[in-house]
Parts: sequence; structure tokens; C-alpha cells
Amino acid sequence: MSKLLQVDFDFAGPFGDEMVAMMTGLAESINKEPGIIWKIWTTSEQSQLGGGIYLFEDEATAQAYLIMHSARLTEMGIKNIRGHIFDVNAELSAINNAPIA
Repeated sequence: MSKLLQVDFDFAGPFGDEMVAMMTGLAESINKEPGIIWKIWTTSEQSQLGGGIYLFEDEATAQAYLIMHSARLTEMGIKNIRGHIFDVNAELSAINNAPIA
């Protein structure tokens, strides 16, 4: 069963085009992570937050990614990392055109 991973953390930037230029390589590498189906990048310059919403094939791959990604973010000096793994209700999500496989 697919699992949704929600991650957010304190983030002072960069945002917008500067973030795209700086993070494109990271974005491309995420596609190679075991179990990843997709990621939506999230930012709020106003709230100084960054993060993402991910869909993984199963709980094991979502949990492994959360552990690895939290360590990577910590090495980058990012603090207050929050991650939650959720079940996906595919039937109700389909009614609302959710991008799930």
C-alpha cells in the first residue's frame, strides 16, 4: 500500500528561481530513491518553511527515506525537521483527482 510522507522544516531560503537553480541536482537525485513515486516541493517564504509531500510505494521505503533525508538536512544545518507518514485513502482521493498511482 502506498504511503504519503510529509516533511517540513525551518528554511530561510533561497526561494523561487534561485532555489530551482540550487536544488535541481537534488530534485533529480530524488527520482532515484527506492520506492519514490513522486514529490511535490513546498515552500513558504513568509513562514520561512521548506519541505515536501512525497508518495512512496510502501511504508518501508518512506521510513528509510525520512531517516536518510533528516540526516542530510541536519548535515546542511537545517533544524526543526518534522516528518509524518500517512496511509492514503485511494478511493476518496480519486474523487478529488489526487495524483496517485
